[in-house]
This record gives sequence, structure tokens and C-alpha cells, in this order.
Amino acid sequence: MTKAVGRLFENRIVVWDVHTSRKLFKEGYFGKPLGIPKPKDFEFEAPLILDLMEGYYLMKKKAISLESEGGEKLTPKQLEEVCEKSYSEFAEKFIVYKKLRDAGYVVTPGIKFGSDFAVYEHGPGIDHAPYIVQVMSPHSTITATSMVRSGRLATTVRKQFIVAISDPAKNSVDFLRYDWWRA
Repeated sequence: MTKAVGRLFENRIVVWDVHTSRKLFKEGYFGKPLGIPKPKDFEFEAPLILDLMEGYYLMKKKAISLESEGGEKLTPKQLEEVCEKSYSEFAEKFIVYKKLRDAGYVVTPGIKFGSDFAVYEHGPGIDHAPYIVQVMSPHSTITATSMVRSGRLATTVRKQFIVAISDPAKNSVDFLRYDWWRA
């Protein structure tokens, strides 16, 4: 995997080197090229913007080193602390993100679908995300109304709704897939 250098700005990471940005994007659809909402190929002329989850994953894989806004080198622990301030239930979400990424899926923020993640089999621009994933802990409760709302949303956007039950203490994730059908 490409070794990149990124700089942390609040809750985003910028990889300024365009050549490295292209390689990172090509190797796993990490980030988004600045100012290009839907790149058509890997030959863009822009720095890459990563969200914190992607940056932390890449840092754990030793594919990126990070600097603070002031230029000081950041450790994975320091970035984890930033992530914990930015994401509710970061540990639970990161285990799910990592498991999906390690399985070969492309994982992006799912906020526009009302979930934690949108998951692609191949990548943005190649296919549509067939799954939306909501992360929950083993002790979470879900109401019938919430299930119906999630199912209707998933059906409306033509995605399959998946609940990922994440247990950081056991470093495990169980996936529950919901299929909606009419009788």
C-alpha cells in the first residue's frame, strides 16, 4: 500500500501530494479529491481529503503518517483521541469499519442515508452502495418503529439495511441483515 503523509485539520486529513493522493484513491477509494464530488477516474489533479475514520484505519495499516496543523508528528494514540472526540461510540464504529474494509468492501460515511456507513462492493462510480450499515452495541435496544423507519429508508434508496452489533471488549462484530418483502 502507498505510504502517504497527511496533515490533520480539525476533523479532516489532507494528503497534499497529488501523485500519492491518486494512488491512495486507486488502491481503495480512500477519501475524496478536493473539489471533485464524483471523480470519473484516478487521474485527478487535487489533494485528497480523508475523514478521521479512514485516516485512523490507514495509520493503523502504516499506510499514512500524520502531522498536526502545526506540523508536529501525530501518533496513532493521538489520532484515536481526536476520533473519540469527533465520533460518538468511535470504538464500536471503528471495529465495524475495519472488518468491512479488511473484507474488501469500500466503506464511506452513511450520513446521507441516515446510517453510520454506506458500503460498496467495488467502489463509488463503479457501483452503487448496496448496503447501509447502522452500528449498535450488544446492549443497545431498537424499537419496532426504528426498525420500520430504517427498513423504509433502505427500501426507498434501494439498499439493504444491516445492523452491525459491535463489541470492542471482544473485538467482534455480528451482522444482522434485514430483507424487506411483501406478502
